Amino acid sequence: MKSIAFNLGFTLLFVLSLFQFSTNDLSKKSTVKYSDDFQGQAFYVSKSTMELGRWGARLSEAQKKQVAARLKNRLEKEYILTFNKEEALFYEDEKLDAMSGATDSWGKNFAPGRQYKNVKTNTQIQSQEFYGKKFLVKDKLQNIVWNLEKESKQIGNYMCFKATASIPTTDLTWYDFSWDRLRNNTNEDATDSKEESEENSIEMTEVEAWYSPQIPVGHGPLEYWGLPGLILEVTAGNTTMLCTKIVINPKDKLAIEAPDKGKEVTKTEYQSTVIEKMKEFRNNRIGRRRG
Repeated sequence: MKSIAFNLGFTLLFVLSLFQFSTNDLSKKSTVKYSDDFQGQAFYVSKSTMELGRWGARLSEAQKKQVAARLKNRLEKEYILTFNKEEALFYEDEKLDAMSGATDSWGKNFAPGRQYKNVKTNTQIQSQEFYGKKFLVKDKLQNIVWNLEKESKQIGNYMCFKATASIPTTDLTWYDFSWDRLRNNTNEDATDSKEESEENSIEMTEVEAWYSPQIPVGHGPLEYWGLPGLILEVTAGNTTMLCTKIVINPKDKLAIEAPDKGKEVTKTEYQSTVIEKMKEFRNNRIGRRRG
């Protein structure tokens, strides 16, 4: 997945040092058995490093460390997935910026909002806030053609199996923004033949997921779903998300409610809104410089 200002790379060893499952977890040989009120929660951590490219080459090591510290709240994130047999609610466990004591207001414009998925009705509802305006993005679940592999590994107390897929990058980052996407969208000289050429060269993201049939639900973090078991780890491009804790059937009943506030749009309509707003932002900035 691409970031607005930098590409993210995953530091797996650090995350593995944090990896510790809840004492509520099932044993290695156990499998979750359904009941009418079956519920669970999975906690994920995303640990990333940044690649500064040519700009970074001009910085000293001390300056690089300062940049990394200021962007820590973008590089280290925690998420929670609450689920039952059919529904799931995924959201970021937000924390204050360690440096400033404030949230990242710019980054919030391009971060995934509270996401509800229903595998029975093939529905996804996600709340997004863009420059103070609230949107309710309603669409179908991401269409993913998974290739089930034979490779397996243990994650915590769970035996997991590998699955891979190739997905258009824009389908995974529809809530995000890149200046390249803006440039392509505003090219006034585009022709039908050029558009066809671009369609044939759509950028794809290779996805690797690890799911556990011991928890037989088709849920996962972000856009990912549709495997014969809960997804405990997923790598897409340079970003990896790892489950660090699972709680099955907690004592207190968990609420799984779809977001219901904001202007209703589809993913495509939301992308268009973001592009138009960023185009306006760019033109106003250029106008001030010329003035």
